[in-house]
Amino acid sequence: MLKLFNTKTHKKEIFHPLYGNHVGLYTCGPTVYNYAHIGNLRTYVFEDILRRTLKYHKYNITHVMNITDVGHLTDDADAGEDKIEKGAKREGKSAQDIAKFYTEAFIHNIQDLNILNPTIWCNASDNIKEQIDLVQTLINKGHTYKTKDGIYFDTTTFPTYGDMAGLKNQELKAGARVDVGEKKHLHDFALWKFTAPGTTRQMEWEAFGCRGFPGWHVECSAMSMKYLGEQFDIHCGGIDHVPIHHTNEIAQSEAVTGKHPSVNFWMHGEFLIIDNDKMAKSGNNFITLQTLKDNGFSPLAYRYFLLQTHYRKQLTFSFEALDAAQNGLHRLREKIHNIPKDQQGDPHLLHQFENVIDDDLNTPEALAILWTGLKDGLVNLEIIIECDKILGLNLHETTNVNIDIPKHVQELLKQRKCARDEKDWITSDRLRDEIATLGFLVEDKNNGQEVKNYKHKK
Repeated sequence: MLKLFNTKTHKKEIFHPLYGNHVGLYTCGPTVYNYAHIGNLRTYVFEDILRRTLKYHKYNITHVMNITDVGHLTDDADAGEDKIEKGAKREGKSAQDIAKFYTEAFIHNIQDLNILNPTIWCNASDNIKEQIDLVQTLINKGHTYKTKDGIYFDTTTFPTYGDMAGLKNQELKAGARVDVGEKKHLHDFALWKFTAPGTTRQMEWEAFGCRGFPGWHVECSAMSMKYLGEQFDIHCGGIDHVPIHHTNEIAQSEAVTGKHPSVNFWMHGEFLIIDNDKMAKSGNNFITLQTLKDNGFSPLAYRYFLLQTHYRKQLTFSFEALDAAQNGLHRLREKIHNIPKDQQGDPHLLHQFENVIDDDLNTPEALAILWTGLKDGLVNLEIIIECDKILGLNLHETTNVNIDIPKHVQELLKQRKCARDEKDWITSDRLRDEIATLGFLVEDKNNGQEVKNYKHKK
């Protein structure tokens, strides 16, 4: 019995699909103007655990992920510059080239992290007609008003606006001014933005009487309804999407269709914290997955690091903590590799593992059960394979784990081999210590040197 925490109701609920055995899952994808940072990637790992759990329950899943390549402004609401256009100026490239490059980089990231690909990728710029049609429907139903800079959703026409985020507890001020125009109410949001007079955009379309581009929130409503229907099962994203992006999605989707709720379960992953602040591209704490790899960390070690904390709890990142996680993953693989081939597994332990995963994806407790089973000799390879269908750590492939040894370290290993062949133990020990400072531990076996561990360089 799978229970998931529903952000909209603020409680765990038993999950039942809307339509038989089929699950419609929509996960907010990246805005592709820069590399995803490891805080962003935490959300995609949580969503992957959800996807794997649903698959483990043998549901037939349609997983849709959008790529935002137009319309996301720099303040995440209705002001500032389009992030893609800004990225194009920064790098002297076209908006299309910027979006293509960072989309490919993101796909490489999720492959490195062993995240399952969505069933459907969809770009905002490929679905402009659907977004224009959605805005027109909202106009026809009386939910909008027009200003000199765009078409806005009038939140007072939607009585339950902001319920998920508790916005009714905030003061709503009429006539609040923003840099790009005038809104009637504080929480009103742009559905379509007009290109400012005298400015040139690379990505704009003719609609509603002039050139312009869609507001950020419209794309997810338009594309989720296109691919999953007017009501679907689960919508996921980061916790920062609750007060603006997902609140606005609910309003415009349900105002268009008249169906409440448009989504049965809303699920959100918490922030990754560094230096007492959330990780963000606008700050000085922007760390990419490539940064971790350059510092000697395996992407799956980062995945393991994330799984040690529940997705709804904030997680503090440090290289020291990641180093401990990488060592822990290495020890886990060693223990699995050393399981006797004739060892019998305990089905009760697998049942315990499944129960804690089914309790709102409790990966920390699931890992603890797995470690206990290894310590007590209660797991075999079959149980490991079943557990890893959800964890996604490639635990059953431990004998095939390869260590990427840089050329300069390989050269030191060759020098050390020569020193040992010549019985120059002082030089051999010195080179071993030097290799260790570079993040590699060397053990001497009957068949030669073995690089047994791979650690972060201190």
